[in-house]
Amino acid sequence: MEIKRGKNTYYIGEHAESPAAEIHFVPATPALIIIDYTYVSESLRGQKVGEQLVKQVVDYAREGQIKIVPHCPFAKTQFAAHAEYRDVLAT
Repeated sequence: MEIKRGKNTYYIGEHAESPAAEIHFVPATPALIIIDYTYVSESLRGQKVGEQLVKQVVDYAREGQIKIVPHCPFAKTQFAAHAEYRDVLAT
């Protein structure tokens, strides 16, 4: 599965307008983004697609020296489960 980049989003599918899976974030400041939702279609659930999408945003934040506020419940769970993401977690 290829993860593609859209405007403030990473997604899987043919088009950003109708993705099979997606993680969306909102820039709060030049150095801070908020993950506001994660969606994984029924057909992709159980394949760790959501985890891959969160990791993609974490990698993006590291490259840009950006901090993340995980607002959506799934992203919060991933940040709690992965101590290695703490370097980009906004405190």
